[in-house]
Amino acid sequence: MDHLNQVLQAISQPAKAKTTPNKKRKWREIEQLKDQFQLEKELRIYEDSLEYMLDDF
Repeated sequence: MDHLNQVLQAISQPAKAKTTPNKKRKWREIEQLKDQFQLEKELRIYEDSLEYMLDDF
């Protein structure tokens, strides 16, 4: 009877493997957003320097 209870508990518990891909996907999305923000920040720096060059002309 003890073995039956162990099997039933194992079946009723959610699978842990399903959460891992979701976590990886979330971290990829977070890293992608960080890269996008960094790129926008760098582009703003260049945009500002181009505006100063245009003011000279």
